[in-house]
Amino acid sequence: MTKIPFSDFEKLDLRVGTILEVENHPKADKLYVLKVDLGEQEPRTIVAGLRTHYTQEDLKGKQAIFVANLEPVNLRGIESNGMILAASNEEKTSVFFLKPEKQIAPGSKIH
Repeated sequence: MTKIPFSDFEKLDLRVGTILEVENHPKADKLYVLKVDLGEQEPRTIVAGLRTHYTQEDLKGKQAIFVANLEPVNLRGIESNGMILAASNEEKTSVFFLKPEKQIAPGSKIH
């Protein structure tokens, strides 16, 4: 395990988001295209590799923890503006997105 200075960790902007919409990525069997409320004026588009682990209904309306300050990346033709955090076993056969214990306002910061 590589250790990083606390100052590097402080650069992450971790926030609670509410998943408003979930669509299949048109060009990737393992990806969903999420519309996420991160407490901003407009929902964000975030592409997530959860399609083999969750149904659309499992995700829609749920809250999760997101990295909000990643540079945008183009994933198979769709710009993703963040990342959902998930835990998995080594084989990645069990994958679980991270979520707050109770409902909280979208955009709430993780400290």
